[in-house]
Amino acid sequence: MPNAFYNEFDMAQPEPASRDYRTPFRRNRDRLIHNAAFRRLQGKTQVFLSGEYDFYRTRLTHSIEVAQIAGSIGQFLNHSSAALGPDFHIDPDLCEAIALAHDIGHPPFGHAGEGTLHRLMVPYGGFEGNAQTLRLVGSTIFTSGGDRRGLNPTRAVVDGVLKYKTLWGEVPDQRRHFLYADQQPFLDFVCGGRPWPADLPPGPARNQFRSLECQIMDWADDTAYSLNDVVDGVHAGFISVGRVERWAETHAEPQDRESIHYLAAALRRGDVERALNRRIGRMVEAVTLVERENFLADLSNRWRFGIAVAPDARREQAFYNRIAIDLVFRSPQICQLEHKGGFMLTRLFETLAANYLATGSPRQPLLSADFEREIARADLDERGRARVLCDYLAGMTDGFASRVYKRMFDADFGSIVDLV
Repeated sequence: MPNAFYNEFDMAQPEPASRDYRTPFRRNRDRLIHNAAFRRLQGKTQVFLSGEYDFYRTRLTHSIEVAQIAGSIGQFLNHSSAALGPDFHIDPDLCEAIALAHDIGHPPFGHAGEGTLHRLMVPYGGFEGNAQTLRLVGSTIFTSGGDRRGLNPTRAVVDGVLKYKTLWGEVPDQRRHFLYADQQPFLDFVCGGRPWPADLPPGPARNQFRSLECQIMDWADDTAYSLNDVVDGVHAGFISVGRVERWAETHAEPQDRESIHYLAAALRRGDVERALNRRIGRMVEAVTLVERENFLADLSNRWRFGIAVAPDARREQAFYNRIAIDLVFRSPQICQLEHKGGFMLTRLFETLAANYLATGSPRQPLLSADFEREIARADLDERGRARVLCDYLAGMTDGFASRVYKRMFDADFGSIVDLV
């Protein structure tokens, strides 16, 4: 049955696409799942370094969970909202595609890796995980032949991964929440060429201006990481009844009382994973569809409609997030590992920059063949070559980054027969 919620504007793609039995949104989702950039998420840190234990979440399992929650939110809204119906509904394939894609631009070693790459790339246009995701989805995923091509995403998918819409250089002191300066064409694409109105200046106001499916993905992401980071923290021994109660004495707010009781009771029973999984359903059903007015609402129902999340659900999500940050992410063990990851990325970048960016430096082929071809492009200036080096490092898994570091700097590691 045709779905009138989306129109040709939503399904437009940068390049002509062959038609088959699938919708354009499903084709985008399928191409993403079968892409190496997506598979590499299995080796990237979510909370704990990938490979430490089999049952801890990686960026890949996290993305799969976000996709499931996002799809559930879409289905819940389709059934609960009077504005939606069988021939006018939110597309679950679109929600899942955006959720599966939302983290593919993130580098190894978690948030420490992202911060390190940004610090190193400030002279060359900065680094931001969301901007890197757009770079991969839109234009720079390597094909099997070594050419750079994107997923030919629909306008709705591009818009869905665009959490931030402020370009690098538009506001002072940008450390997070920006797009690369050369990504203006993507903004023009999603906005249909319309200029930004005066009430949406660069910065927080513009960054919060998000399509319906982007809002769904963002709430699904918030739900997944806040609850599941706590679960992994419990399994790893960072979170216990005693630690939660001691934390609550100085950090809890009055509205946290019910959540503290719920978490402590689950910890005492030993079923915290099942207890917090039940909270996912509560977060899904806390969402309602709302109509809104804005400068794009006449072009697409993705802008005509948005979501509202019940305040008590947002408070509960924020509570679990604070628990994870204070008891897990700020622990000495995690901070020491993050420091090590940042140190390795720094040394790798500096060595590659000396080889490929410094004037008159002798060049050795330190990159893989496809990246060497990209570096050799005649039209790449120093900033462009630095971005290719950043692509190389950001695409690494934790394990691959560690092996390359050891091969380059550990005299007792490596062999001429190494392939990876």
